[in-house]
Amino acid sequence: MKFLVDAQLPKALSVFINSKGVESIHTLELPDKNKTQDGYITKLAVEQQFIVITKDADFLGSYLLRKEPPKLLLIKTGNIRNSELMDLFVKNFDFMVNLFLTHSLIEVTKTEIVVHS
Repeated sequence: MKFLVDAQLPKALSVFINSKGVESIHTLELPDKNKTQDGYITKLAVEQQFIVITKDADFLGSYLLRKEPPKLLLIKTGNIRNSELMDLFVKNFDFMVNLFLTHSLIEVTKTEIVVHS
């Protein structure tokens, strides 16, 4: 399992995921850094089997229309502090990883994790 963390999310999230022994990259590590186009991120996700973590609803549209990226973790917390976002991941990361073994689209809000079939 591998994750690609999109530009609107902190690089610390990718660092945290790596610290859990799970491969993760942030868009800052890509050639165009945080200016990387959604299409390139989707292409990488398809070719290299990344789960995209994003706040960008455009990825949801692409997923619903074409199932690309093949797996998506959509962050729908609104504007929250990075520390609050990190707390959500610290508390729920193992659970989310297990969900991705059988599901492809997961939403995270401030209060719940929603799994879509």
